[in-house]
Amino acid sequence: MPVTGKGDREPADILVKLYDLPPSDLSRTDAAGITIRRALGPERHIVTAWIGEHFEAGWVSEAERAFASGPITCFIAVQGQEMHGFACWDAASLGIWGPTGVSVEMRGKGVGAALLLATLPAMREQDYAYAVIGGAGPIEFYQRFVGGIVIPGSWPGFYRGMLGWAEASE
Repeated sequence: MPVTGKGDREPADILVKLYDLPPSDLSRTDAAGITIRRALGPERHIVTAWIGEHFEAGWVSEAERAFASGPITCFIAVQGQEMHGFACWDAASLGIWGPTGVSVEMRGKGVGAALLLATLPAMREQDYAYAVIGGAGPIEFYQRFVGGIVIPGSWPGFYRGMLGWAEASE
């Protein structure tokens, strides 16, 4: 499920050309001792519990779908035994990147960008030419890091009419 937009602007879907990604620079997270990697099947309960504790229940459902994929379409940011973020794709719908989230204490430290720059090439390796970042709130973030292009009129998109979410029905 998408995040809410920044300010008065509503979220939008963003198109990313996977064949034209910038080089991945994980130096900030590497320097902080944070590892970005694909989640392992036996970590499903830990990852989904962490998501449920820090974010909304709908994101737990999407992450569970990412764990049901082969290969798993969820990457995590870890420091030792502590999780600090996650990013999934093919979780809400095929070709959709997200959900993604970073712990409050790690925001602004490059973890979100590192997750983005690690997962999009993984989508490309699965033969996707494009990714759609579904219901993106921080639009400028995606434009700056991966040249994301806003898809006009894309909100609420495929979320329209979704059970348990009033905004999607409006």
